[in-house]
Amino acid sequence: MHGVDGGWDMGGMWLWWVLGAAVIAAVVLVVLRQRSRGPMNASRASPEQTLKRRYAKGELDRETYERMLQDLKQ
Repeated sequence: MHGVDGGWDMGGMWLWWVLGAAVIAAVVLVVLRQRSRGPMNASRASPEQTLKRRYAKGELDRETYERMLQDLKQ
């Protein structure tokens, strides 16, 4: 015998649990994706930050780095 709500007692509860878990998983994914991008995103980095990154990676020697840094500051 079904209840007054048309038999949604347990079935409806499971649906809400699944939807709630999906929402929580989506929020966690968005947060993790934002954290993985980080503040040093290449498209948002200032020219000085990009220059420092290139120097740290060994793409530039010290003389070139300092010359380019001075050019940026002018």
